[in-house]
Amino acid sequence: MLPENFILYSIQILLVVVMIAMIIVVIRSYLLHRQPIFKRFGLGMLIGFITDFGDTLGIGSFATTTAAFRMTHYIDDDRKLPGTLNAVHAIPVMFQALFFITAVKVELTTLLPMTTAAVIGAYVGTHVTKKWHAPTVQRVMAIALLIAVIIMIVRMITTPGSNHSMGVHGLHGWWLILGIVFNFGIGVLMTMGLGNYAPELIFFSLMGVNPAVAFPVMMLDAALIMPTTALNVIKMDRVSWRGFAGVATGGVLGVIVAAKFFTSMDVDLLNKLIVVVALWTIFGLLRDSMKKNV
Repeated sequence: MLPENFILYSIQILLVVVMIAMIIVVIRSYLLHRQPIFKRFGLGMLIGFITDFGDTLGIGSFATTTAAFRMTHYIDDDRKLPGTLNAVHAIPVMFQALFFITAVKVELTTLLPMTTAAVIGAYVGTHVTKKWHAPTVQRVMAIALLIAVIIMIVRMITTPGSNHSMGVHGLHGWWLILGIVFNFGIGVLMTMGLGNYAPELIFFSLMGVNPAVAFPVMMLDAALIMPTTALNVIKMDRVSWRGFAGVATGGVLGVIVAAKFFTSMDVDLLNKLIVVVALWTIFGLLRDSMKKNV
């Protein structure tokens, strides 16, 4: 077996181990603390399926999940929203990474350092945000969603990197150092509610790399950032457990359907819909953050 293949298979084994650890943590929380992980299971499953189906297509899940949670009053404390987003999507995103880690060739000298930087950023981010009050979280979430909307619009208008060669499989020299710093920042921002997919696709495109090559990097980043964040925020009691099992189960099904049976869909139309929904959610977050006695 080639050393590169050995490392990739080792990463897949690591993902499976981390996934099992996440499942054990969820089960333990249910058994010891009677957390309501099965409450509103059907609605949660629908939300998880739709958001992680779109996530697998590169649309991202944070904006759509935030909108769905707020429209259905799925979470009653916005302070727990960023932590819940990372925790509830951790298992589905690890499934994504298992599908895509070997689907497109990317240099390990790019994949491993950038992913490590993102994980360190996530660890730092959870401690930076742990004492934030609800209005602060709502405003930061609104800003994060606005950034995501702007990036989505840029992608729809310019389709960056689509004409780049598939022969470039990684970053080198100063570009790699920039990528490591960028991913550290992405790790921090993910703990605040900004998804990593769109920013990373834009970044790789600006670096002259075809967006398709970025998929293994951004999915592995998310697959390790989310459980890192989740394990920290669970300890800090910053996760809403209501319907957790439903969203996670629906998310896994959404990933499988998108990865195995997806043939054609107007992704551009989906992006436009998400932009509209995200803008409405931004308005709601800012409005609630301005209320007295939040």
